[in-house]
Amino acid sequence: MSANIGNVPPLRICEFDDLSSNDVGCSQSSVSLFFFAKVKLARSEVGRLATGERRKKTPRFVEIAAAAGVSASTVDRVLNERGSVSAAAREKVVTAAKRLGVPRLLPQTRHGLIHLDVLLPVNDTPFFRRLGFALQRLMEMLDRRIVVHRAFLPEHRNDLFAKAIRQPPYRRQGLILAAPDTEQVRAALLDATSGGEAAVAVVTNIGGVPALQYAGIDNYRAGRTAGYLIGHLAQNSGRVVILSSRTDYQGHVDRTAGCRDVLARFAPRLVCDVRTVETYDDPDRCFLGVASALRDGEPIAAIYNSGAGSPGVEAALRKYGIGRDICWVTHEMSDDHRQYMQSGLLDVVIDQDPDNQIMAALQHLLFKCGVVEHDPLAGERVDFRLYFAENSRQTPYLPDIR
Repeated sequence: MSANIGNVPPLRICEFDDLSSNDVGCSQSSVSLFFFAKVKLARSEVGRLATGERRKKTPRFVEIAAAAGVSASTVDRVLNERGSVSAAAREKVVTAAKRLGVPRLLPQTRHGLIHLDVLLPVNDTPFFRRLGFALQRLMEMLDRRIVVHRAFLPEHRNDLFAKAIRQPPYRRQGLILAAPDTEQVRAALLDATSGGEAAVAVVTNIGGVPALQYAGIDNYRAGRTAGYLIGHLAQNSGRVVILSSRTDYQGHVDRTAGCRDVLARFAPRLVCDVRTVETYDDPDRCFLGVASALRDGEPIAAIYNSGAGSPGVEAALRKYGIGRDICWVTHEMSDDHRQYMQSGLLDVVIDQDPDNQIMAALQHLLFKCGVVEHDPLAGERVDFRLYFAENSRQTPYLPDIR
């Protein structure tokens, strides 16, 4: 018995241990794996033909048409992208093909450009710069029909955030934003999402908007983690100074609340200052807050900064010469934080992973637009990371663009 396989000449079908130089014109040791694969394929095909067994077939156009409730010619036009098919029929065919497990790359159900907005505050801190670079890298990998518009708005201009949310100059399919949790912003988001538009918050959540998704970390748990670390790493008993960027960002409110809750319950030797110093991520405000605390009242055992402005904290600790006696925990990995940890001033950095945040937010919008099949926000929130001097990398966290 012999079989033809493509351009391979007829071969005598035999078991591998029956091969000899007389069988195939070469020694058994020189027979290649490619030849064995061809022989085995020929045996299986011949066996199926002899027994009447047929290879499992893939769904035919008529089966897809029956499942979709359309004609077979419509299925042909959709799957081979010949055009002249309504959006509703295209959706039915592609959905039916996915359900039947058609083993081919299926066409997209949406035509035309997909406009997405990303609204971010004007903020030059290392974290927001990392977030911007992460977004840029993702945009370079997107299909050309997905258009991402970026807008940077002053943090204190809630009216501009509200206007950008309500009045895009194009038909927008989705929105990503990092914005203050204020009445104007909430009202604008309620208007946008009530019309069916997908919206995702990153960095900090915004309450009172049921349809708004959140792609950030659990900031309360991050704050509790800070309290846990301070409770274990602080060498002395005494005060804990709490610095926070802005009290109109829910993320900072949650972080400081989590830290206070853990310390109050599990570390009675450490007492948080009643007042949270609002710094607006400004190093000068951080310096004044720490310097004032060092001059007044009981000795300081620890500093927790939920935002940026660390150069001011570092300057105050060096000026008063007590940096190594105070436990310092802050947020977001950066090149200056790496240097502070290596010098022994900074103990731990809690990082909220801007790359994964912006990726999860963008993937969610593409899921809502029917471009991808899986929603990354259907499960747990993005994890945060802990960095110490021992596990921070040696290369820069931000590219040198000078």
